[in-house]
Amino acid sequence: MSLAALLVLADGRFPAGGHAHSGGAEAACKAGRIHDAATLEDFCRGRLLTAGLTAAALAAAAAVGIDPALLDDAADARTPSPALRTAARRLGRQLLRAARATWPDPGLQQLAAAFPRGAHQPVVLGLTARAAGLGPLDAAHVAAYESVGGPATATVRLLGLDPFEASGVLARLAPELDSVAARAAEAAHRALREGTEALPAASSPLLEIAAEVHAGWPVRLFAS
Repeated sequence: MSLAALLVLADGRFPAGGHAHSGGAEAACKAGRIHDAATLEDFCRGRLLTAGLTAAALAAAAAVGIDPALLDDAADARTPSPALRTAARRLGRQLLRAARATWPDPGLQQLAAAFPRGAHQPVVLGLTARAAGLGPLDAAHVAAYESVGGPATATVRLLGLDPFEASGVLARLAPELDSVAARAAEAAHRALREGTEALPAASSPLLEIAAEVHAGWPVRLFAS
């Protein structure tokens, strides 16, 4: 495992397109569900334990070598919202562009050929981690962190929240991030034997509903 590669992949400045997405935080801010650091922490924890766990497991499964086409189908089945499926594929396409330039690898080339309109972002993330010499636990950590790091950063812009407070939220969530990543990696290894049905499918219906509402806004700061 290359610690430097892990840092590059997890860096918010890596040109994977995540800066344009709020992870549901924009809709939550407008609805009043996020209005300070405490409510941001509640939102991030809920997102981590549902969408974050699911994404981390898909990323870990791709890193462990499960067929990305099967994982993309599994991601579709776990994403009821058309708006979120569109966002996930858009993010996957952007991540794949950055990954192919950074870590040229036959697996990434094959994925690009198989999914010209983009595969789900967690699947691309897992294959990118694999190309970078990282393992399933590393991929799960990056996906779990992204699930809360994006909303935290977006909330600073949306509400003018003190960046120190947003960073404190992420630091307090660190033990839960580690736990979710470990659960995701364990599920990925189980899926090698049992199939993609063994991967988590944690539901977050409020995120799905809010994503559909957000997609219909004529003016918004973030793409999702």
